[in-house]
Order: sequence, then C-alpha cells, then structure tokens
Amino acid sequence: MLSPVIAGVDGSAESLAAAEWAAREALRRDRPLRLVHVWDWHPRGHDGEPANAAQRQLARHATRQAEERIRSVVPDVLLTDEQVEGPATAALLKAAEQADLLVLGSRGLTGFTGLLVGSVAQGVVAKATRPVVLVRAGEEAEDEHFPADDGSPSTRTGCLDVVLGIDLADACDEVIEFAFEEAQLRRARLRVVYAWQPPSAISLGPGDIALVNDPQRAEEWQGFLHAVLAVWRDKYPDTEVLETVVEGKASTALVRAASVASLLVVGRRLSERPTVSRIGPVTHAAVHHVGCPLAVVAHA
Repeated sequence: MLSPVIAGVDGSAESLAAAEWAAREALRRDRPLRLVHVWDWHPRGHDGEPANAAQRQLARHATRQAEERIRSVVPDVLLTDEQVEGPATAALLKAAEQADLLVLGSRGLTGFTGLLVGSVAQGVVAKATRPVVLVRAGEEAEDEHFPADDGSPSTRTGCLDVVLGIDLADACDEVIEFAFEEAQLRRARLRVVYAWQPPSAISLGPGDIALVNDPQRAEEWQGFLHAVLAVWRDKYPDTEVLETVVEGKASTALVRAASVASLLVVGRRLSERPTVSRIGPVTHAAVHHVGCPLAVVAHA
C-alpha cells in the first residue's frame, strides 16, 4: 500500500488550508490523504471523562470540517481520517514516520499554536525524518499559479516556480531530488538559489585575500552550482532549471525568491543527538518570513 500524504488538522484556518494543500499534493503524487487530529487524553477522575468526551467531540468536528472542505474542492482524492491521543508532538512525529509527506498549518488554535515562538509544529519540523510542509492560512489553489492575462487569479495557468535553497558546501541529494520531483509534479520551473558571502580577513590565510575578487568568486560559484545540478538535469530533462547565485545572506535571498513561488524547499540536517531540536538559521528565517508553502526536508 502506498504511504499517504498526512495532514494535521485542528479546526483552525491554517490547518484547513494545510488540509486542502495536502489534498492537491496527494492527487499530484497519486497517493491517499489521511487527516490526523491529536487530542489530549485526561486520566480518569473528577474531570477526566467529561474532558475526554469534549476532546473527542472537537476531534470529530475538526476532521469533519476538513473533510467537507476537501470534498468540495478536491473530490477525487482518496480520503481517510483518524483521531489519536497526544502529546501532540510525539503523535505527529509518529504519524510522519508512516507518511510520504506530512503537512501542517503554520499556526493553529490548539496543537499548532504559536509556531513562530516555538510550538508543536516547530518541534515536529525540528525532529521529523520525513519531509514536512508548512502552509499559511488563506493559501488557495490559485496562489500556486501565475495570474491570468487580465491579472485575475487562475488555476488554468502554469504553476509558479518551485524554489530550492541550496548550500553548496553541503549539497544533499535528498533535498535536491525532492525539489526536482515537486517541480516535475507541477510542470513548473525549478529555481535553485545559492547565496554566498565574501570571506573575511580572519577566515583567510596570508596572501589569500587578493587571489580572487568578488566577480570571479560569483563566477566560480555559478560554475560549481551548474556542476552539482548537472546529474539532476539529466535525470529530469523536462524540468526547466534556473540557477541563481547571489551575494548576500541566504535567508534574505530565499525570502525574496519565495515571494513569487509555489513552494520553497530547504534542507535540515538530522542531529546526531535525537533529543536536540534544531532547524538551522536559514530554515528558521524561512518559517518566520516566507508566505508560500515551505517544505523542510531532513537529511543526514
């Protein structure tokens, strides 16, 4: 059986947008979609049973609301749902292990509240071994596409670029392949962005500073990027690739590129210590500032 695309739902506008995005993605991938709601179990006692009953009722409402929205806009997707007991981070990480892709709202009313200040969703992103996509509230199918000739939103036009943020010092096959696959699924162009910064006098040895000037450094990085992507161009010959090398901070370059993208893809190195939750400064900036869906792909 094919592993599903899984969407976490909690009744919030963000999770509803995430569920709809996940449904479109599941259809593109020819995968089933599973909706998961996490509720907190309370031990038996004075308030335990009423609290549990209320949680189950909220879970049914959240999943039913998401199902109704999905069936109205993506009726052909194969859809199931389940309610599972928390803690939320552990439950979602367990769900992610079974998923082709896990999709979460970037903020929410319950389990995903406060992503920007360190929440369950950020904990999932920091620890999941499978790709995780974060979706903002208000994300619509039209947002993935170029506007129509008259400037109006449309789903009949081509998809906006998929943007890949790449670190040429640590170029990872899993991240690159994910981005190429997403571009191919959308028949979109893949824009690969690498940002470099001139070395400081401290970081270079004696006599190194004058060896290469900035234009030459940019040209060398451009050639290196082209070489890294060569094998992937051969593997995905129908995908148009635009290579962008810019001087400056990676986070700034990616936020700018993602302003007109259907999806931003970044990598996250798996920690050798499972108890450590870190997403890195570039991914952290993308979580805070990027408006389009953000895919975080873990790699060794």
